[in-house]
Amino acid sequence: MIQESGPIEAYEPGASVDDDSTATRRDAGTTESARANRGWWDRNADDYQVEHGTFLGDDRFVWGPEGLDEVEAELLGPAEELAGKDVLEIGAGAAQCSRWLAAQGARPVALDLSHRQLQHALRIDGGKVPLVEADAGALPFLDGSFDLACSAYGALPFVADPVKVLREVHRVLRPGGRFVFSVTHPIRWAFPDEPGPEGLSVSASYFDRTPYVEQDEEGRAVYVEHHRTVGDRVRDVVAGGFRLVDLVEPEWPAWNTQEWGGWSPLRGNLIPGSAIFVCERD
Repeated sequence: MIQESGPIEAYEPGASVDDDSTATRRDAGTTESARANRGWWDRNADDYQVEHGTFLGDDRFVWGPEGLDEVEAELLGPAEELAGKDVLEIGAGAAQCSRWLAAQGARPVALDLSHRQLQHALRIDGGKVPLVEADAGALPFLDGSFDLACSAYGALPFVADPVKVLREVHRVLRPGGRFVFSVTHPIRWAFPDEPGPEGLSVSASYFDRTPYVEQDEEGRAVYVEHHRTVGDRVRDVVAGGFRLVDLVEPEWPAWNTQEWGGWSPLRGNLIPGSAIFVCERD
């Protein structure tokens, strides 16, 4: 077990959930975003795993709410070629993706900002996958430590400086390494976060990069998410030192009937919900 800031204790139920915050759009910098999101995921990890744990599985690699599985997508490469590879999962949550990678013979390390999420990882497998509690913008690894890196809706949607994260990932990858990450598709920021018909009409400017912030009664951020356009994401990838080799926009499959926040079969058949960036380090 690798630990960054104290032991990852066994899981205990009973984390609190934010129920009196208000939503707004305002600036939120790196420190405020990290502090807010660490607290939010620590408070809400229990409910998140209860609500989505069955869909995510204990050892399944799912790229987003559409259910695109790495078994089929092979965005990190063919499964049979993963054996022996050192892989960093960023924003790992309960380390479901890392557990799948380990089953293919890879050597994954699961990193997350949230102590509570990592407690769930420990609950599931008893510590078989190495866990690191750390900020994605300051990775506690030596240069060239990994062959591959991945992030399924982890870290990048929540950070104020995505280029800093990308440069850190670039630093810890070996030459020829691949980084694949998925985020909320930028077009969804123009629509209400509703899964039904009310979520099909444009309600905001796609070009408004003002962060979405939930804050308490004293104006302190308790959750922050940052919007980047598709062009912004591409420029971030390049500024981070990577070469973009693919941009995947998963279509909603017929078998998936679930609603997950603003993601749903209705919306998924009309507009993309996720964007997956496949990047390589020369």
